[in-house]
Amino acid sequence: MGLKVVNVSKSFVDKKAVDNISFEINSPGVFGLLGTNGAGKTTTIRMMLGILKKDEGEISWNGKEVTRKNVNFGYLPEERGIYPKSKIIDQLVYFGKLKGMNKETAEKAVQYWAKKLEVEEYINMPAEKLSKGNQQKVQFITAVMHDPELIILDEPFSGLDPVNTQILKDVILELVKKGKYIVMSSHQMTSIEEFCTDVVIINRGTTVLKGNLKQIKDSYECNRLELSTEEPVEQYIKQVGLKIKFSKNKEYDIEMSSQDKAHELFKLLADNKIKVTRFELKKPSLQEIFIEKVGE
Repeated sequence: MGLKVVNVSKSFVDKKAVDNISFEINSPGVFGLLGTNGAGKTTTIRMMLGILKKDEGEISWNGKEVTRKNVNFGYLPEERGIYPKSKIIDQLVYFGKLKGMNKETAEKAVQYWAKKLEVEEYINMPAEKLSKGNQQKVQFITAVMHDPELIILDEPFSGLDPVNTQILKDVILELVKKGKYIVMSSHQMTSIEEFCTDVVIINRGTTVLKGNLKQIKDSYECNRLELSTEEPVEQYIKQVGLKIKFSKNKEYDIEMSSQDKAHELFKLLADNKIKVTRFELKKPSLQEIFIEKVGE
């Protein structure tokens, strides 16, 4: 069961956009597909959905070769794909019919998702009247209204404010609970860390890192200390030879070469009766790992 991508490559004229990429998704959940601009993410996505023909390799869904006919997928592209002059209700019903829904079923699905994503008041308006964030939510509806098995989300939180971001996050978590397979591509690393169990990072068309996100992070030593105190402690941090990366309101983000230095600092603060409200050793974030792998 699930999606398998095995040794897949794709070239355009003399440029190899995707070079021998492999990964698989064996259970419902969110899988992270990461890379810089131009790394080959969109080409990979389009081959996964049967939109582009691969040059080499195998892509299968539940043991069958992927084609646009045998995979019921939903796709939220990074680019806007709705018609600015048409009413939201009309074009959503149209998109639903393209996916095999009849008019009545499509209309019910539009009402359901419009209410869930809080865009009910806009469905009889042309798309150009909507904010960028609400257009993004409408486009998300086109990706899920036909109850797809496999959902591809390319930058799903683009243009959303914090409130609408949370609405969409709640919907994605609900889809996972319903057993959906979701591939998420995003530059927002905090969102990837929040949702994804497994990730693949590609750079210039090739895989530079893949696997279970927790195991990847566990393979790194702690390199940061987050410290909060009730009085300024810069002098003590410098005294033990640690470097402050960022500080504000007696909260410190400290670069750390070894945990021994952190424990030395803690003892120094205790000896000087400094009240510590937070002392946390941190592994590298996914963003730091991403920059390490593709920053060059």
